[in-house]
Amino acid sequence: MTPDRAYGQCRSLVECPSLLQLLKNTNRTPQETQYLQQSMCDQVGTQIYVCCKSQTAVRAATFSSSSSANLLPSTRDCGKSFDDRIHGGNVTRIDEYPWLALIEYTKPGNIKNFFCGGSLINKRYVLTAAHCVTGRALQSNVPTGVRLGEWDRSTSPDCERLINNKLDCADPHFDVGIEEIISHPSYNENAANRLYDIALIRLDREVAYTHFISPVCLPMQEEMRSRKFDAMKLDVSGFGATETGTSSNMKLKAAIDAWSHTACRQKYATKRIYLQNSQMCAGGEAGIDSCTGDSGGPLVVRQKLDNRDVYILAGIVSFGPKQCATAGWPGVYTRVGAYADWILENIKP
Repeated sequence: MTPDRAYGQCRSLVECPSLLQLLKNTNRTPQETQYLQQSMCDQVGTQIYVCCKSQTAVRAATFSSSSSANLLPSTRDCGKSFDDRIHGGNVTRIDEYPWLALIEYTKPGNIKNFFCGGSLINKRYVLTAAHCVTGRALQSNVPTGVRLGEWDRSTSPDCERLINNKLDCADPHFDVGIEEIISHPSYNENAANRLYDIALIRLDREVAYTHFISPVCLPMQEEMRSRKFDAMKLDVSGFGATETGTSSNMKLKAAIDAWSHTACRQKYATKRIYLQNSQMCAGGEAGIDSCTGDSGGPLVVRQKLDNRDVYILAGIVSFGPKQCATAGWPGVYTRVGAYADWILENIKP
């Protein structure tokens, strides 16, 4: 909350035009100077962070009636992961994280491979990282499709042997084409902090929800939009793929802890990488990190919404230390709640 009790977000001062203008005003009143001082919410080195007034509350009030919001699934249909039978280990069960998507790339000679992940958010859209669908690295690898419902890339169909020795088999995986890619317009691949690392992929046809293909819930509620999930346990999943190579045929998972935003900003500031409020950090335990997942893949947390236990997409795998899973260095994720309005503004029927 701002000093005058309005909703706000803790942002770099340079990202808050109203307070930056007030700071530059040499004729401001003592009350305005006090307001500036009370607006400060953090400091990393010489970088000042302030509580900047947000229009999020206004938009959230009309969220339930907006046409784009109605394109997202309700909690009856999203965030369902059928994982009650066993928990732990780094290989998923056959029906865990059914929103996980693989992005297919095609290079000259019609050679296809999967280098990034994403999350199904409704019947026509997958959410991923901007660096997975734009930039110099993709000049020879063009995103051409999305695969859903995959568990083991070396077998078809995918089957898991249960404790009673019976086989539990999934439906065949589903390959779908790409109609449109919408990267955040402010994303700059040369920025060290990879700010605005988020993109939408519009599929070329609707996807039918099944036991093995269903969407994740998005943090659209006002309280969820601003949460950073500090010190909570989150799950990252994927096939261990990045935009430069692959490492696993099996869908993998890892349980990792979220860092406090202040601690992570201070950590990366030592490398002159300045994180912002729209990012979050998790991991940092030796050998366990989002290397287990994909670039662009989901970081989810289990929460109770509408009296249902569902998985919410807290973050998108963005970047981390050069040596993956380095102790004391968490991975950096695009915080999805910060882009709730951008997502609503860019999805269509």
